[in-house]
Amino acid sequence: MSRAAKTLAKMRNNPQGWRLDQVISLCQAYEACGVICRPPKRGSHYKVAHPAIEGILTIPADRPIKPVYIKMLVDFIDTVTDIIGEKCH
Repeated sequence: MSRAAKTLAKMRNNPQGWRLDQVISLCQAYEACGVICRPPKRGSHYKVAHPAIEGILTIPADRPIKPVYIKMLVDFIDTVTDIIGEKCH
C-alpha cells in the first residue's frame, strides 16, 4: 500500500483535522492519475480537477480544513481511481 493510499484511508476514517499541505501532498501523489490541484489565483480556494470528471472541487485554504471538504476530496479520488482503474495507485 502506497503512502498516498494510506493517507487516503486515514482521511476516509477520520476526516477531521487535516491541513492544506497534506491535501496538496495527496493531490500531487495522484497527479500520475490525472488529478490536477491548482493554487488560488485570487481568493483562498484550491481547485482540484480531473479531465474525465465534470466539475471542479474547491477546497478552502482555512486551517484546519472542515471535514465536509475532506469527504468530498476522498469521494473525488475514489471516483478517479474507479475511472482509471488499477493503473492508479
